[in-house]
Amino acid sequence: MKVLLLLGLVAVALCEQTRFVGERVLRVKPETYEHVSIIQELSRNVKVDFWRPDRADIVTVGMTVDIHVPAPQLAMVSTILHQSDMEVEVLIGDLQVAVEAQMNNKRFTKGHDYMKYNNWETINDWAISISSANPDLISRQVIGNTYEGRPMQLLTVGKKTGSVKPAVFMDCGFHAREWITPAFCQWFVQEAVSTYGSDAEMTNLLDKMDFFVLPVFNIDGYEYTWTRDRMWRKTRSKNSGSSCVGTDPNRNFDAGWCTVGASSNPCSDTYCGSRPESEIESKNLANFIRTNKSIIKSYLTVHSYSQLLLFPYSYKYGLAADHSELLSVAQGATSALRSLYGTKYQYGPGAVTIYPAAGGSDDWAYDLGIKYAYTFELRDTGRYGFLLPESEIKPTCEETMLAVKYIASYVVKNLY
Repeated sequence: MKVLLLLGLVAVALCEQTRFVGERVLRVKPETYEHVSIIQELSRNVKVDFWRPDRADIVTVGMTVDIHVPAPQLAMVSTILHQSDMEVEVLIGDLQVAVEAQMNNKRFTKGHDYMKYNNWETINDWAISISSANPDLISRQVIGNTYEGRPMQLLTVGKKTGSVKPAVFMDCGFHAREWITPAFCQWFVQEAVSTYGSDAEMTNLLDKMDFFVLPVFNIDGYEYTWTRDRMWRKTRSKNSGSSCVGTDPNRNFDAGWCTVGASSNPCSDTYCGSRPESEIESKNLANFIRTNKSIIKSYLTVHSYSQLLLFPYSYKYGLAADHSELLSVAQGATSALRSLYGTKYQYGPGAVTIYPAAGGSDDWAYDLGIKYAYTFELRDTGRYGFLLPESEIKPTCEETMLAVKYIASYVVKNLY
């Protein structure tokens, strides 16, 4: 009996959720090359988690840098930063408090709720139920399973006409801790079907085109953020020759793969994988898009945070062949988004607008021939970071809908 009790306690300990008591998120702004060196030195010698940018070696003078610092390293990191005379701002004073406060919606509902964050099981059930309830507007298919065997449910949203229509492909949940993004994909599907027939723009869109919507791309990682570690970013695949788990799926595509802004170290949060599409999730998505390349006219991938609308290229500084048009569409989309709540987005090519990063799905899609390839970085600009409260879901989704509809409407107008 004592042995069984001990084993039970060990099992509970192994499954215990990571806690972040006393941990902080600091914002620093390096004003000199010496400041940049100090930040990069911290990344090499201290276990800190870079929130923005997602790795230290791309930090430059004048860049805003958000760093999650574990409690044991906090005193040392704070001392080093203050001695450097670098400007330091505390964004989140206690990360555990912020984690718990994220689920702050006072709505008491059972099951799926568009204004709350839903776990994977609830989202999976929702995908099945909403497609069953709207057979004229939604069809569902599994484009493959994840590393841990979960089905990647893809919803096709559009009025069924009996003929093949042009399409927009949109995915959410690439990085596991970016919870607001799956919330948006769910919101988009519901808004599309509920306003069909009453909203002229949405009705026109669904009549003339389809939306392929992948509500959660990195399902295993997303589930892990609910059950074990809220700050987990990568996939959950095992890496050969390393005890470190997971690959950054947005460094895993064949677009300047592993050349800049990515790491070949399996323990890094920006690990590019052993090869392009080494992750089964990446391969499943890429295979579907390659198979349907002739009809997919736009690729939208939804991330957070920073309030940005990015387009190719991120893996190089050279401008895309369609730069002027992509820039114009981004300007229109961000203006539409801002019209609702005044939320300001920056826009432009990824490499120059934020930082260079190879292996991204948007660059890969563009090079494949899908012209209108965009990456959204949703709210906010750092106050909450990856812990955007549930009270922010509705306004974030409402304004993002306007931008997505603008892009889709532009695509439609240029096809017919």
